[in-house]
Amino acid sequence: MNTIQRYRTLNPYETKFGYCRAVKRGPFIFVSGTTAIDLETGEVAHPMSAYDQALKAFREIITAVEALGGKKGDIVRIQMFVTYDDDSGEVGRALKEELGDVEPAATMIIGAKFVSPDMRVEIQADAIAS
Repeated sequence: MNTIQRYRTLNPYETKFGYCRAVKRGPFIFVSGTTAIDLETGEVAHPMSAYDQALKAFREIITAVEALGGKKGDIVRIQMFVTYDDDSGEVGRALKEELGDVEPAATMIIGAKFVSPDMRVEIQADAIAS
């Protein structure tokens, strides 16, 4: 039960800052703040659309949870950090589209600044694998 599993991607910030996309210990899966980084180019995708960035982030979160033996329905908490107030509705729409059937606990904080000015949203998640 004390074994730690890690899931890594080609996101350049993981190597630059020394973290991994997700960590699992026991049934608990913790997914790092996830943005819309294109893993092939290392560039921020959809710099003008918080909605598209959020969809990409949610899909990467689901991929990370599944890579560590969980499933989408195991996601219990989402934390969303949004740069612009006007983007909050679009990020909420993406949450509902990708995880609406899961209904995780959720927090959205507005006014965040990120490591790239093209990032409009960053999302982290916790899951408990069943």
